[in-house]
Parts: sequence; C-alpha cells; structure tokens
Amino acid sequence: MSALAPTHTPLATSAPAGPLATLPRSPNQRAWARFKRNRLGYVSLWIFGALLVLSALADVISNDRPLVAYYDGAWSFPVFHNPPETRYGGDFRTPTDWTDPLIQDHFAQPGNWALYTFNRHSATSLDYFSKQPDPAPPSASSWLGTDAVGHDMVARLLYGFRVSILFAFALTFVGTSIGVALGAVQGFFGGRLDLTAQRLIEIWSSVPELYLLIIFASIFQPSLLLLLVLLSLFGWIGLSDYVRAEFLRNRSLEFVKAARALGLSNLQIIWRHVLPNSLTPVITFLPFRMSGAILSLVALDFLGLGVPAGVPSLGELVRQGKSNLDAWWIIFPTFAVLVTTLLLLTFIGDALRDAFDTRKS
Repeated sequence: MSALAPTHTPLATSAPAGPLATLPRSPNQRAWARFKRNRLGYVSLWIFGALLVLSALADVISNDRPLVAYYDGAWSFPVFHNPPETRYGGDFRTPTDWTDPLIQDHFAQPGNWALYTFNRHSATSLDYFSKQPDPAPPSASSWLGTDAVGHDMVARLLYGFRVSILFAFALTFVGTSIGVALGAVQGFFGGRLDLTAQRLIEIWSSVPELYLLIIFASIFQPSLLLLLVLLSLFGWIGLSDYVRAEFLRNRSLEFVKAARALGLSNLQIIWRHVLPNSLTPVITFLPFRMSGAILSLVALDFLGLGVPAGVPSLGELVRQGKSNLDAWWIIFPTFAVLVTTLLLLTFIGDALRDAFDTRKS
C-alpha cells in the first residue's frame, strides 16, 4: 500500500483571483463601470458625442462656399474667407455667390477647380437660380428639400442642432453653478440664513417666467444672450433644493466634524469635503437639465420669443412645419432630430442615475 502524501493549504498572501480581483476600487471607477454596464446609456453617450462632433464641424460639412479653390494659379480657402467675385472673374466687389452660373462656368474651365463641402448649402444660403417655389421638395441638390424661406433643410437642421446644444450647455452650466452655490450656502450654514433664503426663493419662484420673457422681448431685441440671462434667473431653483438637502445631511457627518477640529475654515470644508460628497444629484440631473433647456428654446422659438430672425433654430422649423402642413419634409426631419436628441439625453441621464446609485452592485 502506498501512503498518501500529506497536504497543506498555504496562507493567502495576495488579493483573491477571479471577478472580485478585477473590480475597480475608487468610487469614480466603480461608477464608470456601472455606467458602462448600462448598454443603452453607454451607446447613447457615444452617439450623442458623434452628433456633437458633427455639429461642431458644421461649417466644413455643410457650406455654400468651397473648402479650397484654385483659380488662375492662386489658392484660396473661401470657407474661412470668401473673396469678392472679381477675384474669380466676376463683375462686382461683393462676396462671391458660388451658386452664380458665371462663377461656376469660370471654375469649369481647364486648370481651375474647387473642392466643395459634403452638402453644398449653408444655414443662410439661398439659391436664387432655383426653378421650384419654396418650400421645395427633396431633390438631388437639396436632399431634404427647402424650408418656406428657401434654406436647405439639411443645413438648417445641422446648424440648428448646434445652436440648441450650445445654448443648452450654457444654460445648464450657468443654472447649475448658481444652484450649487446657493444650495451649498443654505445647507451648510442653515439656521436663519437658510430660512430667510428659502422664503426669498419661494417669492422669486412665484414670478411668472413666461410673462417676464414676453415683456423683455417687447422691449429688447431678441438674442441668445438675453434668453440665457432670463432663463438663468429661474433655472437654478429646482437644483438648489437638492444641493441644500445634501449639505444639510453631510455637514453633520464625522469627517466634517474632524475637519472642524483640525482648524479648517468653512470655505475649505465646503470645497474639499462637503461639496464632492454632495454632487451626486447634480451630475445625475445634468442630462435632464439639458433636455429642459433644449425644449425651452424650441418652445420660445415656436412662439416667436426666441432667437432673432436668420439664426437657425429647430423651433422656427417647427413653426414653419405648422404653417406648411403639406411640406412633410420640414416637420418630419425636425421632429426626428428633436426626439432623437431628447431620447439620447434621457438614456444618458438614466445611466448616470444608476451609476451613482451606491446600492447597485
């Protein structure tokens, strides 16, 4: 009979192998891992990022001016600086109209050429040589047709999306900054300061925002800056309540008491300790606040209280679609862009909410 060899189990000296060994350790890494597990939100983030890149490059994607032009042995870049048409054999010292048949005939001659953008229309360009009345249906020159004024729909959608996104980013940043600052002061100091500020906020929130917009629109020239200022006056109210509640909860925790015992000032405690632990509702609400900002701009443009005339706007296209119900190529693509943008932001917001939920494994 052969004796069995003695067995023994060595003490573990390293982290356990397997799935637990690959778990991220920092809170931000764990939040990012939970965000990536939400496939719908993760894919929506990539799609939304691609749309942002396309809108940022709108000038080199959709423009009525060429990217590069070579005429009589000289190079020019009309997309950045449009020379007068006398530079290309025209008769007037006005900016070159690249839809002019005379200019196109000159560039059709041997040795001259121009490299155009993917879509040969800008947001404000008009084709004065078109033979169809506006709004014109989709054609080879205008893939989604033209609006009631004669602007190319692809260009208006692309540039209008960029205006809406930039306005939403600006309004979200300003409103979030004001809401976080006021909510932090109220929640950290509390007492009479908190009660007084709450009463003032309740009074301010009772001011009719739409009436205020109508009054200012009748006094001042409509502009994006005016809309940003007026909407920012009310856009922080909802967020400040959440930040105030987080500060009221976190200010009594042990690490804040320890920071006070070490002699840190109130500003240092707020900035280093309380604020980083109170930003969860702020981050999770950002996509939804952007959705609200886009809807606000579209609604105001639809009512004629938004951006000035000539600025590409999705709300202005919705208004044109209402006035031209037979021109389906105006309303359907506009609603498609709006619905897609709002859905992407909603999916990203849901994924962020799950990512910062500590109850998620």
